[in-house]
Amino acid sequence: MITDKKKTTCSGSILLVVVFLLALTAALVIGMLHLTTEELLQVKNQMEMARALAVAEAGLNDAIAAIRQDLSWNSGFLNKPFFDDFYTVSVAGSPPLLTIESVGMTAAGYQARLQAEVRTGLSLPYPVSIESLRINP
Repeated sequence: MITDKKKTTCSGSILLVVVFLLALTAALVIGMLHLTTEELLQVKNQMEMARALAVAEAGLNDAIAAIRQDLSWNSGFLNKPFFDDFYTVSVAGSPPLLTIESVGMTAAGYQARLQAEVRTGLSLPYPVSIESLRINP
């Protein structure tokens, strides 16, 4: 009978240890899941910001192409579609020094801004050189 009593006491302690280890494992798994979810959100934010910057760059290139064709062009673009996204471009100043600002916006709502100070030439096709470029000024 004494051996039966010891057996019951030991099995109760083992059960307690197993429950504790299961709780500890569950806490670790939940923590890892939380970290992985945060990392995925950071990657998504970084990809969307890079996409918005690429769209803003496309708007800047579009404006430079228009200026190369017509030196007096300064009407800009308002929400011009670029695949699923769009950009807005404004032009300030007068030749030979112009300031072009391009804002790229993704379908997810992310936004990036480029501001370029450019110098133009005087003969067709009008050469355009970028004197300075600021990203998200």
